[in-house]
Amino acid sequence: MASSRSADLSERGESSGRPLSRRRLLAAGAGAAAGSWLLTACGSGTGGTAAATSAASGTAKAGGVLRIARPPASAAETLDPASSLSAYEYLGALYSRLVRRGGDGNPAADLATSWEMSDAASTWTFHLRKGVTFHNGKTFTAADAKYTISHILDPATKSPQAGVLSSFVDTSGITATDDSTLVVRLKTPHAEFPTLLMHYNCYVIPDGSGATIGSKGIGTGPFKLTSFTAAGKGGVAANSDYYGGRPTLDTIDFSSIADVQSRVNALLAQQVDLIAQTNLDAASVTTVLASSSATVVEVKNAQWYTLPMLCTAAPFTDTAVRQAFKLAYDPQSVMRLAIQDHGIIGHDNPVPTDDPYHVDYSVTPDPAKAKSLLKSAGHDGLKISLYTSDYDSVLTPLALAMKDALAPAGITVGIQNAPSDSYYTNVWMKKPFCTSYWYTGRPISQLLSEIFQTGSAYNESKWSNATLDGLITSARKETDDAKRKQLYQDAQKLIVDQSGTIMPFFASRMTGIGKNVVNYHESGFEFNYLTIGLKA
Repeated sequence: MASSRSADLSERGESSGRPLSRRRLLAAGAGAAAGSWLLTACGSGTGGTAAATSAASGTAKAGGVLRIARPPASAAETLDPASSLSAYEYLGALYSRLVRRGGDGNPAADLATSWEMSDAASTWTFHLRKGVTFHNGKTFTAADAKYTISHILDPATKSPQAGVLSSFVDTSGITATDDSTLVVRLKTPHAEFPTLLMHYNCYVIPDGSGATIGSKGIGTGPFKLTSFTAAGKGGVAANSDYYGGRPTLDTIDFSSIADVQSRVNALLAQQVDLIAQTNLDAASVTTVLASSSATVVEVKNAQWYTLPMLCTAAPFTDTAVRQAFKLAYDPQSVMRLAIQDHGIIGHDNPVPTDDPYHVDYSVTPDPAKAKSLLKSAGHDGLKISLYTSDYDSVLTPLALAMKDALAPAGITVGIQNAPSDSYYTNVWMKKPFCTSYWYTGRPISQLLSEIFQTGSAYNESKWSNATLDGLITSARKETDDAKRKQLYQDAQKLIVDQSGTIMPFFASRMTGIGKNVVNYHESGFEFNYLTIGLKA
């Protein structure tokens, strides 16, 4: 790993694809017409819907108002970026991170212009950008950076990122040595510590602002807050003093619309220009593409879908049963039926193929061997319930596709549909077999520790493996790039072979957008607020 990194601001606004903070336990049922992906795929027999587009590029006019429709959140929604209830769509407009995710997936400069490690990855020094001001005119200094991390770690904040950062740092190890230098001394070495600061919970807030940031939204980002209503309307206006230059747009107006069909209707009626946090199903895609005023942008490999097998519940306490389920299905067929080939095969490995640590390793489908394993384990003719919901438009089609895929191995699947508004409280991590999904973009260290390490609150299969835990810990400490890569790749192989995660594919997200919008570039469902605009 290079000891120092820096970058210009040309890609400002690309975000770290944040984790699915299960704060979406709210009343917005995501996914209209459950199962329509599957029905359309079966009807066409060809795979693929009518052609979606990539984002339109071109010259944007100076100024203008972008109108965004988003799902309503809870009445407790907040502008505090550290919170599990943060209003996602506002964050990239209002705030900046110390470190952002660059176009190659590596940490890139934002409020920190460079950084280096010492003491065998135990100490990290961040050199901060000078001449930056918050929206209230206050000068940004290292005291703000120190406070931001301390605020995340504060148990009263209840930040999802606290569980990640607290393993390596506590407030006593954070020092602002001068206005432009932040030193972080870790409790345990981490050779890629800056990647943890790319997370969306790590947007920088002013020193001492924890009690008011949730309503004030004061940051150093390209837009300033003009209004905000939890689960309701709000807006932001261009920040002419933004250190990366003034954004293209004058303002962005946010509205909350409860269901997907109503959001689509608003787009078609030209009442909004963009539908946020909405993965359109095939029926909606077809409708939008037929419109003269709107189109569909395919954000490739934006999400990865899983079927977690709860390793603390029968029959998945038995490694042989988990292996049988992974051998039983053909991921290509499941992807074709569930999402009409709008994605790439996952082979039960959650690390994306474009990640520098990805390992090309898979197990060849073998239903006969799967059937034999189940019989040897005492589960011949196994019958099991698979829970799903319309929380996301792909979950039910995935369940139906998996039901068909497991049948040749003698596994009979009964589909159980659960209410979307309680799915992640009553089903996820409680029922032995269900569907789920995550957003791509998190660094591998966080991905593996957050979703697969023993004891993590987001370990959705509750798989506990001492060897995996050791590999993750060793990889964090390893400062030799080649050795660290090998450790991460060994961890991925173990996940494929033994874990409780079935992961058939990485899927595109189909986003509805007006034809008047240009320079929309999305990563992890955040987009570049600096360059997005309306056609000149």
